[in-house]
Amino acid sequence: MIGFLRGKLIQKTPPQLLLDVQGVGYEIEAPMTTFYDLPGLGEEVRLHTHLVIREDAHILFGFASETERQLFRTLIKVNGVGPKLALTILSGQSVDAFYRCVHDNDVKSLVRLPGVGQKTAERLIIEMRDRLPALEQSSAASPAGTNSVRAAIPASPRQEAIHALLALGYKPQDAQRMVQLIAVEDLSCEDIIRQALRGAIK
Repeated sequence: MIGFLRGKLIQKTPPQLLLDVQGVGYEIEAPMTTFYDLPGLGEEVRLHTHLVIREDAHILFGFASETERQLFRTLIKVNGVGPKLALTILSGQSVDAFYRCVHDNDVKSLVRLPGVGQKTAERLIIEMRDRLPALEQSSAASPAGTNSVRAAIPASPRQEAIHALLALGYKPQDAQRMVQLIAVEDLSCEDIIRQALRGAIK
């Protein structure tokens, strides 16, 4: 199993990034909570990783902190929750916010996430409740990097944000609406997604 990767950040296309590790390019899927902490293109980043092996693909997931990775690993053990849905949950809520939902039996907040219906939310709360004490002993999230480097991008930040929301499971009309509701211009793709997700779970 690949425990972590450290290398140069080559591409950011939420929820996927490309990492150059000594000349080998690793495609990594990451939650938006990790994207918010990424450095600029060309900078070095270290990510905790989890490899999912399927018959048709090997998919590598990356996380800014061990806490995020542990929660991801616990989520995919819940019946009906696969890696894609776990990534969506981590993108829509911080680790602490998810813990609060479980502690408070907050089904309403969970069902606002794409792909999480009433039954799935209830199952998450029931099955995760007994596992939280061990998870909460994990260390707090640590940043993946700081410095930024400008790079050319093929699409506008708003277009990239819409594509990212679609990849996270939102319907096209919902992704368009969420981005259009953000009035502030000249935001980065990550900031647009952050505001869109915040608005979606209010």
